[in-house]
Amino acid sequence: MGKGTDTRNEILAAAGRLAGQVGLSGLTIGTLASRTELSKSGLFAHFGSKQDLQLQVHAHNVERFVAEVIRPALRAPRGEPRVRELFERWLAWASMPGGCPMLAASFEFDDQPGPLRERLVRDQRDWFDTITMVFAGGITEGHFAPDADARQFAQDLEGVMLAFHLTSRLLGDADAAARARRSLDALLLAAA
Repeated sequence: MGKGTDTRNEILAAAGRLAGQVGLSGLTIGTLASRTELSKSGLFAHFGSKQDLQLQVHAHNVERFVAEVIRPALRAPRGEPRVRELFERWLAWASMPGGCPMLAASFEFDDQPGPLRERLVRDQRDWFDTITMVFAGGITEGHFAPDADARQFAQDLEGVMLAFHLTSRLLGDADAAARARRSLDALLLAAA
């Protein structure tokens, strides 16, 4: 990796942390410049506009999510172990400072048409497809009933994740992760 790529990645990481505090809509080249002590003109060289900055920060977060959550989970044995690994890695991801940035952005931009919303929709659909695929592997392995509905499981699991995010982040519930794990157990038992 070259120096320019390293610098860009450092800027995107700083922008991601800032967005965790102010949201993607609050992320501007000016606020990022003051936070990173870089010049606005220097940042404009990397990001031509606020929207470009937001899109690139989101793309950076998605790349991190794939690297830290999805890829490692896919190394777990197929079936229920892989579902559990995916869930545990997502739980750890959502527990980081600022919570899950893709989830926060989904709520922030769900009613705002434009390129960022379109990208969020595409990425959330990919995430649902990933959960569906991982669960379907459990049907193939015989861990879940042959007639189990993988799409329904994906939606139900996302509901557990949304509830975890709300109860842990907004409500500060120390037992949110334990409850989320019990909810996962109930979903898996119902699918067996």
